[in-house]
Amino acid sequence: MNFQVTGLALDKMKLKSPQSFLDSEEVEEAEDQQLLEPEAWRTYMERHNMLREFLTTELSPQLLKRHHVRMQLLKKCSYYIEILPKHLALGDQNPVVLPNTMFQLIDPWKFQRMKKVGTTQTKIQLLLLGELLEQLDRGRAALDALLEAPDPQPFLAGWGLVEQQLADLSVVMDNFLAIMAPGHLHVKHRLVSDIGATKIPRIRLMLSTKMPVMFDRKESVAYQDWVSLRWFVTSQPAAPEQYELRFKLLEPQTQQECTQCGVVPVASCTFDVHNLLPNRTYKFTIKRAESYTLVYELWQDSLTLQTMPGPPEGPASSCLGKLPKGMILGVLSVHY
Repeated sequence: MNFQVTGLALDKMKLKSPQSFLDSEEVEEAEDQQLLEPEAWRTYMERHNMLREFLTTELSPQLLKRHHVRMQLLKKCSYYIEILPKHLALGDQNPVVLPNTMFQLIDPWKFQRMKKVGTTQTKIQLLLLGELLEQLDRGRAALDALLEAPDPQPFLAGWGLVEQQLADLSVVMDNFLAIMAPGHLHVKHRLVSDIGATKIPRIRLMLSTKMPVMFDRKESVAYQDWVSLRWFVTSQPAAPEQYELRFKLLEPQTQQECTQCGVVPVASCTFDVHNLLPNRTYKFTIKRAESYTLVYELWQDSLTLQTMPGPPEGPASSCLGKLPKGMILGVLSVHY
């Protein structure tokens, strides 16, 4: 009896549902097509495909993801003022064309004012980039929802607004890409004071970007009483750079342990810190050394490492607690 009922149900399904074996999308498309005249259906499909192509090529999720990654990187960058003659390209450090005496011709007080302008301009650009990126995210989400809407009639009725959205998003994308790169600083006053008969050079101010300094977390290793630190810059600098390394013991338990900290200038991308306490946690921070032309640097990379446990305490090791204050820290050493 069971076999007869099953067979009967299957026969009824075949008779009443001839499209049951079609793809679900094909069924939905056929149902939508029944709601429109043939000409309107062709128009709908053309515009539907046009919108899909825009979201796939001009505003794809992969593209927006790359822009978000780039945006996070820009927040970690360092921003500087570059002083260039009118004819010199950004990044050209030819000392023959751009001598160091250029700074001697600039009024220090006016230059400090321009650094504040550069700081403000950088902050505004980063905020504007974030806002434009949010507009792109919201715009894509709205268009994607419209693309997946089941009823084609509202899609056709509101196509004029869709075209305006596409045009607006294209403008937003163009503005985002244009602001991505730092540009000219707007100078309202002359930076070079009147120097009599000396010919005043024509200069311009530009904002330049340096990629963030980051610890190499695979190569930075902690041992029993010392650590070996490595860091890098994603884009190789044109000239050697100076760095500032900071370290401190986390959760010191005595006044003497509070001396387990320091600031070290480093001229390379590697440094060894010795005379640390075993089985303790230290925080390390790396940044570029302070520069006269720096205008904005919000982010610094930090790394936390725990030294390895020392040997079991015995009569010899217990004497360490009786050493004069400052003896445990010892002397820092550099290893290239």
